[in-house]
Amino acid sequence: MDEEYDVIVLGTGLKECILSGLLSVDGLKVLHMDRNDYYGGESSSLMLNQLWKRFKGDENPPESLGSSKEYNVDMIPKFMMANGVLVRALIHTNVTKYLNFKAVDGSFVYNNGKIYKVPATDVEALKSSIMGLFEKRRARKFFIYVQDFEENDPKSHEGLDLNTIPAKELISKYGLEDDTIEFIGHALALYTSDSYLEQPAIDFVKRIRLYAESLARFESGSPYIYPMYGLGELPQAFARLSAVYGGTYMLNKPQCKVEFDDSGKVVGVTSDGETAKCKKVVCDPSYVPDKVKKVGKVARAICIMSHPIPDTNDCHSAQVIIPQKQLKRKSDMYLFCCSYSHNVAPQGKFIALVTTEAETDDPQSELKPGVDLLGPVDEVFYETLDRFEPTDDGAADNCFVSTSYDATTHFETTMKDVLTMYTKITGKELDLSVDLSAASAGGTEE
Repeated sequence: MDEEYDVIVLGTGLKECILSGLLSVDGLKVLHMDRNDYYGGESSSLMLNQLWKRFKGDENPPESLGSSKEYNVDMIPKFMMANGVLVRALIHTNVTKYLNFKAVDGSFVYNNGKIYKVPATDVEALKSSIMGLFEKRRARKFFIYVQDFEENDPKSHEGLDLNTIPAKELISKYGLEDDTIEFIGHALALYTSDSYLEQPAIDFVKRIRLYAESLARFESGSPYIYPMYGLGELPQAFARLSAVYGGTYMLNKPQCKVEFDDSGKVVGVTSDGETAKCKKVVCDPSYVPDKVKKVGKVARAICIMSHPIPDTNDCHSAQVIIPQKQLKRKSDMYLFCCSYSHNVAPQGKFIALVTTEAETDDPQSELKPGVDLLGPVDEVFYETLDRFEPTDDGAADNCFVSTSYDATTHFETTMKDVLTMYTKITGKELDLSVDLSAASAGGTEE
C-alpha cells in the first residue's frame, strides 16, 4: 500500500462513521477499516439469530418469535432529537438521502411509581397530571419564559444574565418543586446528573428549547426521530457517503495495529502484514487499549415483547427516563422501545431495552425496576459493557480515540464527543447551521 491517507479510521461504530463522513466531505483522503465483517462495531444492529448466538451460543431462536431477518436489534439504542446535532450533521453531509426516518411516538418520565408524558410547553404543563394545580401554574410561567427567551433580545431576559447565573437560581425564581425540577432537568434538558444546577443557566434553557422545538417539528408525541430498520442503517449510510467522496472501506481486517514513529507520532496502520501510511488515526477504544482508561460500565437488558410498554398510551416507539433519585441511585435509568412500526421486529413484536450506568456487580437486580415496568417479556438478555475514555486528547501523537457509549437513549452526549473530536482532528469548529427541513420523518409516505 504505497498511497498515504490523511486519516485512517478504525472501527465502524456510529461515532467513527460520522467522523469518517464529516472528514470525507471536508476533502480529506480517508481509509476506513474494521476488524469485523459487519458494520457498527459495538453499536451494531443484530438479527434474531445473531442475537441468539451472542447471548445463548447457538443460532436457533424459537419459531414463535417470528422471522430472524425481520429483527434489527440495536445493541446501543439511541433516538435522535429532531432538531439535534446528529440530524444537523446528517443534513450537512447529505446522508439523509440514504435513510428514511420516522417520528418516535412518545417521551415519558417516571415519577413516584408512575409513568407520565413529559410536558415540554406551557400548554402541556397545564394538561399534565404529573403536577398539582398550583405547580402547573408555576411550571407554565417557567415554560413561557423559556419559550420567549431570545439570546439576542435583552427584553426577553427579564433582567437575568443566563451566562452568569446558575440554573438553580433561574429555577428558584419560579419556585418549582423538586419533582418538577427533576423531570425538567433529566427528561427534558437530558442532563445525566444534577451538576447542571451549578452551571450557567443558558445551556439549561437552550436544551429545553431544543426539546420543545424538536417536539413541535413533527407533531408526534416526542421530540425524537429514528431510522427505519434501526441504527444499523447509519454506519452503512456514512460508508456510502464516504465512498462518494473517494473514501475507502475495508471490513474483516484482522489485528489492525496503529504504528508510531520514534517521536511517538502516528505513521500508519498495519493489518495482514501490510502497512497503510497516514497522518492521523481515529478509532474506538478497543483498537488502542493502552491509550484508554476504564471509567465505568453500562448495564443493559434487551427484551423482546408482544406489547408496548404499559402506561405509554400504546406507543409503538417510546423513551421513558427514570431520574436517579426515583430509584435512590447515582445515575438515571432509560427505557427504550421500538417495534415493527420502525421495521426492527416482525409484526406484533416490540424491542425494549433498559439501560443504566452499572453501580454494583449485579446488573440484573439493578435493572429490575426498569424491566418490571415493561410488563411480561417473551425473552430477556442481560449484558454489561465497560466504558472507556482516552487518557489524552490525541494532540501529541495524532491518534484520536472516541469515548465508549453511555447509557443514555438519545444522541446528545454521543454527538458532543463527535464534535469535540472533529475540532481536535481538524482544528476547526463544525458549522452545523443547516436547513432542518431537509430531513423529513414521515409516517408511511416516502
